[in-house]
Amino acid sequence: MRRSPLLPIFLTVFVDVLGLTLVLPLLPFYAEHFGASELVVGVLAASYAVCQLVSGPILGRISDRVGRKPTLLASQTGTFIGFLVLGSASSLWMLFLGRIIDGLTAGNLTIAQAYISDVTRPEERTRAFGLIGIAFGSGFLLGPAITGELASRFGYGAPALGAAALSLTSILLTATLLPAKPIAPAAATESAEAGAARPASVGRGDAFRRFFDRPLARRRLLEFFAFSLSFSTLIGGLALFLERRFAFGVKETGYIFAFSGLIGGSIQGGALGRLAKRYGEQRLAVVGFATMVIGYGLLGAAYGLPALLLLVAVGAFGSAVVRPSITTLLTKSVGRDEQGAALGVSQSLASVSQIVGPIGAGWLIEHRALTAYGLMAATFAVVGLILGAQKLPAGEPVEL
Repeated sequence: MRRSPLLPIFLTVFVDVLGLTLVLPLLPFYAEHFGASELVVGVLAASYAVCQLVSGPILGRISDRVGRKPTLLASQTGTFIGFLVLGSASSLWMLFLGRIIDGLTAGNLTIAQAYISDVTRPEERTRAFGLIGIAFGSGFLLGPAITGELASRFGYGAPALGAAALSLTSILLTATLLPAKPIAPAAATESAEAGAARPASVGRGDAFRRFFDRPLARRRLLEFFAFSLSFSTLIGGLALFLERRFAFGVKETGYIFAFSGLIGGSIQGGALGRLAKRYGEQRLAVVGFATMVIGYGLLGAAYGLPALLLLVAVGAFGSAVVRPSITTLLTKSVGRDEQGAALGVSQSLASVSQIVGPIGAGWLIEHRALTAYGLMAATFAVVGLILGAQKLPAGEPVEL
C-alpha cells in the first residue's frame, strides 16, 4: 500500500469528499435559515454546477498539458476559499458566493479520475475507480453525521469551517504525497489508442464534437449523463424531501446520508472488483441502473423509516456500481492522451445534470409533489438502463 500510486490520490479524494459531505446535507437548512424557498435552495445547488460547467473542461485540458498535480492543487485551493466564505456567511448572497468560488475551480474529481487512468491498466480500472467510490462512501458515512452534531452544537457555519480545515489538509496531502509525474504501467494499452493521438488542448465545443462523433464514446457519455441526472435529482432534493415527509432536521438528514454512504462504500470497497471481472462493466452498469429505478421510483411511496432505509439502500447500491463502471467504459473508449479531455466533457455533462436535477427537485418539492420528485430521478435512470441494454455500435469490440 505504501508503494501504490493510488494511495495518495485516495487520501486526497477522501479528505476532499469528507469536506464536501460536511456541507452537502447542510446547505438546504443553511439557505432556509436565511429565508430561501425550496426553489431557491435548488438554484443555490445549481450555481455551483453552472460555474463548474465552465471550469470543468478547461481544468481537464490544463491537467493534460501541465500535469495533474498542479491543476489539482489549484482546484483544491478554490474549494478551501469557498468553504471559508460559507463558514462566515451572514446572508444568503454569501452562500451563493461561496458556492460560485468553489464551482469556478471545481475539478478535483475529474483530475483524480484522469490520474487513475494514467497509472492503471484498462482491466484494473473499474476496481481503481472504485477507490473514488470508497472515498465517496466513506465521506458520506462520516461527513453528514458529523455535520448534524456540529450544526446542532455550534451553528450552521461550523460544518463549513470544518470542511475548510479538511480542504487545507487535502492541499497538504496533495503537495507532499502525490507524485508530480505519474508513470503509466508499461503494459497498459487502450483499444481505442491506435491512431487516436490527437491533441488534448482543444476547445470545449471541439471536444464535444470529437467524442460525440464516435458511436461508442457518445454512448458512454450519454449513459454517464443519464446517471448524473438521476443521482443529482435525488441528492438535490433529498434533504428537502426528508424535511417535508418525515420532519427531519439537519441531524437526522445527516444520518440518512451517512447510511447511504455506508452501503455505497461497502459495495465499492469489497464486491465491486469481483463483480466487474465476473459480469463486465456494461452488465454491471445495467444492473445498477435497474436498482436505481427501483430505489428512486418508490421513494415517494415511503412513509415509514424501515421503507425509507430499504429504498435508500437499494438506490445506494445502484449508484455505487454505475459510476465506476461507466467511468471505466468511457476511458476505454478513447485514447490515453484524450482521457483528461473526455473526463472533462463528462464533468461538463455532470454539471448540466447538477443544474437541472436540483432545480427540478426543488420546484417539485415546493409544490408538494414529493412522489413526482422520486419518479423524476427514476425516469433519468430508466434512460440509462435503455442505453445500457442496447447492443454495441457495429464494429466496436465486445466488452466482457
